[in-house]
Amino acid sequence: MNRLILLSLSFFFVFTSFSTAQIVGENYAIEQQLIASTKQLNQFFKRFNGEEDVKGRTFESDDKQYRSEKLRKKYLSILFDGEDTDITTETKLNFIERVTREDKPEFLNLHSKGWFAVVNTTFLYKGQQMPLVLYMKVQQEGLGYEWVIADIAFDPYKTMFDKQRGETKVFLHPMSHELDFMNLRKALLKGGVPESYTPADFEPDLLTVFLYEVKMGILQFQTVNRMNYHFFSIDGWYFSLTNFNRANDNSGWLISDLLQINASQKEDLLKIIYEK
Repeated sequence: MNRLILLSLSFFFVFTSFSTAQIVGENYAIEQQLIASTKQLNQFFKRFNGEEDVKGRTFESDDKQYRSEKLRKKYLSILFDGEDTDITTETKLNFIERVTREDKPEFLNLHSKGWFAVVNTTFLYKGQQMPLVLYMKVQQEGLGYEWVIADIAFDPYKTMFDKQRGETKVFLHPMSHELDFMNLRKALLKGGVPESYTPADFEPDLLTVFLYEVKMGILQFQTVNRMNYHFFSIDGWYFSLTNFNRANDNSGWLISDLLQINASQKEDLLKIIYEK
């Protein structure tokens, strides 16, 4: 009986030790993966700038490795989406050389110019769930900074204020003042086209419409579906960040698009991103 108990205990301790070792090994692997992945945007900035070590510890500004060119090149090379074959190796190397250039290195932070967030959301609109895009940017406010809604894109708004053109355009007769503008009654009918009676250069402020309908309860926020960041902070370059949730080191916030652009191409890209 004693031998049986001893054998059972021995088996239990061997099994437990194996299980514990396995769990420790798995936890270590997960920990290493979390260390390697770029979990937060602020961590992306630190790695882009060379301001932390491989274990995620922030360097002091007087540390010799702080923002070192060698460290930055190492980090920058792993800040790309490794599964994206559209970004060529040459483009990556040119970009890395540009931002680590000894005479004019480029660094990023929350207050950098020329970057913004695109937040894809769902709103309830007139009883129907619909996608709506918010364009967010950081602005200075008092002694600090804040995120603000800079613009929106919403399908129902895109044609809401389309002005008539050409011979079919309705208009107020040039002698309307002689009628005390009584013809406004016809022009401003509900369901009509009041935008046709505005100046030729009229551009609707859709952000104001959005804010009004939110305040009136016509638009009701439901959830954030996904988001990404767009950077025009480096002269002559554009890149975007996407959050990849993968079970490997190449995860978190990574560069998913990278283009070398001129001023004209920048304007075209902005129009595409803002759905103009």
